[in-house]
Amino acid sequence: MKKKILYIEDEPYLARIVKDTLELRGFEVLHKPDGSKVTEHISHFDPDICLLDVMLPNIDGYALANHIRNVVPGLPIIFLTAKSQPNDIVKGFSSGGTDYLKKPFSMEELVVRIENQLKIMKKETTAQQSLPDEVKLKQFTFYPGRFELHTPAAVIKLSNREAQILSMLCANKNNETDRRVLLQAVWGDDSFFNSRNLDVYIRKLRGYFAGADGIEIVTLKGKGYHFVVI
Repeated sequence: MKKKILYIEDEPYLARIVKDTLELRGFEVLHKPDGSKVTEHISHFDPDICLLDVMLPNIDGYALANHIRNVVPGLPIIFLTAKSQPNDIVKGFSSGGTDYLKKPFSMEELVVRIENQLKIMKKETTAQQSLPDEVKLKQFTFYPGRFELHTPAAVIKLSNREAQILSMLCANKNNETDRRVLLQAVWGDDSFFNSRNLDVYIRKLRGYFAGADGIEIVTLKGKGYHFVVI
């Protein structure tokens, strides 16, 4: 079965090249010039992955990624953009992106990145299925398959990355989780760039558990993390 790609790009010449090339590689591609009806497209087309430009009419790619993440928490999102400053890249991952490719790019690299994201997604699904449907963490409850963390005050909808990282921490609860293994599982490599993104996600997860009695994500310098639940 062909893998489906939802591709949102407002530059028609580039969009035609990318769409035609990906279809020749065996993907099914739905191209749209803006994100105005993205919920409808996701519902009807049921994509396996999204490719998003950042500078779009009406709604930018970052806001669009946030919206997509709320609709389908586990859907991989690759940003294709000329905006490549460090702050832009961090903003892209914080908004729900799972990869970031600078324009101009080669089609060979794009195909490799798409295939890598699909492989990671398959691993994530397997890892989350290995956990119980409901993971009790003191006064919190984590639902891996639903990408939800239920706190005493609210229900937090987790991003794809947050859910996968928390799944790995839960699998090694009260034991060490190696940082390099975590990076390889979530991003496919342990580069400095991905390492910085992991730091962002760990800070977000710590924020969710802030003030909780008996729950802590401890950094083991040079090694990884110890997810303490006592």
